Amino acid sequence: MKNIILAAGYATRMYPLTENTPKPLLKVGNETILDRLLKDVDRLPEVMEHIIVTNHRFAHIFEQWRDASNYRKPICIIDDGSTENGNRIGAVCDLLLAMKNIDTSDGEPVMVLAADNILDFSLAGFVAYYQEKQTSLIMCHREEDISALQRTGVVCLDKNNLVLLMEEKPQEPKSHWAVPPFYIYAHHDFPLIEHCIEDGYGYDAPGNLARYLCGRTRVHAWQMSGKRYDIGNLKTYEKFKNRQI
Repeated sequence: MKNIILAAGYATRMYPLTENTPKPLLKVGNETILDRLLKDVDRLPEVMEHIIVTNHRFAHIFEQWRDASNYRKPICIIDDGSTENGNRIGAVCDLLLAMKNIDTSDGEPVMVLAADNILDFSLAGFVAYYQEKQTSLIMCHREEDISALQRTGVVCLDKNNLVLLMEEKPQEPKSHWAVPPFYIYAHHDFPLIEHCIEDGYGYDAPGNLARYLCGRTRVHAWQMSGKRYDIGNLKTYEKFKNRQI
């Protein structure tokens, strides 16, 4: 399994803090947001390589970070060529770019993670659930706040956690299962991923790709075993930056 980290955004809601520093490399406690994520994933025996997709402005900063890191698995930095928020290519296109730059002939899945989230649990359970189901996989958690559901992906599940329906930012959510930006895509679904853009399924939000797959192939949902902290703006960063989550 290859681990693809989507880190090509410009985090404009956190300016001026992120004008010259990528948000995933901001520190929370004594570790960067990205290191908090990778230190767990790097220990998983199923993961063989980390691929970080970033933009042209920050590519050299991620390369410097990589060269100073000491992870077990190799880290590949991919520059998507964008230079500012106005010409970014979007998360779905960044994923497609990553998949074109890696060897996918081994039949293994890819795990796709957003770089600006902190988890207080291991992704080992997520990977184990993929091994059990052998289908593409999304993550979900119970969300009671309707306004929060209106800002994220929402799924309806059957009793076996098979996704029956996924909506992106619905005004009238049909369930309380919210979908954070963490996915495992099975190799047999790669051809579908390659055609999602031409079928009109959004360049930006990674949830659009998951929604596209849910209508065309079997996708299961793994219920999060802990909490997720989305560092989305200056207010949330200030709230968590000095905490040892």
